[in-house]
Amino acid sequence: MDTIVLATTNKGKIRELSVMLEPFGVIVKSLSEFPEIGDIPETGETFLDNAFIKARTVAKITGLVAVADDSGIEIDALNGRPGVYSARYAGEQCDDYANNEKMLSEMKDISENKRTGRYRCVMAAVAPNGQEITGDGAYEIRVAHGYKGKGGFGYDVIVIDPDMGCHVAELDSAVKNSRSHRGKAMKKILEQWSDFWEKSQA
Repeated sequence: MDTIVLATTNKGKIRELSVMLEPFGVIVKSLSEFPEIGDIPETGETFLDNAFIKARTVAKITGLVAVADDSGIEIDALNGRPGVYSARYAGEQCDDYANNEKMLSEMKDISENKRTGRYRCVMAAVAPNGQEITGDGAYEIRVAHGYKGKGGFGYDVIVIDPDMGCHVAELDSAVKNSRSHRGKAMKKILEQWSDFWEKSQA
């Protein structure tokens, strides 16, 4: 079996992407299996910058193909914030709950028709020999007024999928994967995967 490294320790992301890569016979390892790498500073100004920073660093250190994504939530009423700062929206040491509380607070006086936004994801796969591919995806959402659901992670408990009529955290994981920003970005990566893999082994 071929092995790749997913440049994250986020268990939710690892679970989602492992399922998508399963048909390709790929074993997915997480960054937590390579403690020598440590934290990779995400200093880029865009999602693409950060995805490449992580994937290139991990591929270079491990000698394996690395897949990294940078994703976040962009809220129209907040001028696209928090964007690349989604994971640390409430501060450098914050958690999902703190981020969600800050967003609900900032959105409390925003009318229903202006609570629009999207999850955005940019993904990069990098091989040690320099081969690179990218994919991106967006998932339109609305910010709710409170918490609902037990699934997903991050902001899923406070945002609604308008087409499905429920909080994203209430969706079955397979349904979420088929609709999500990460699922769409990964689909674009998978469309290029066979050619990329062949060139990465050359």
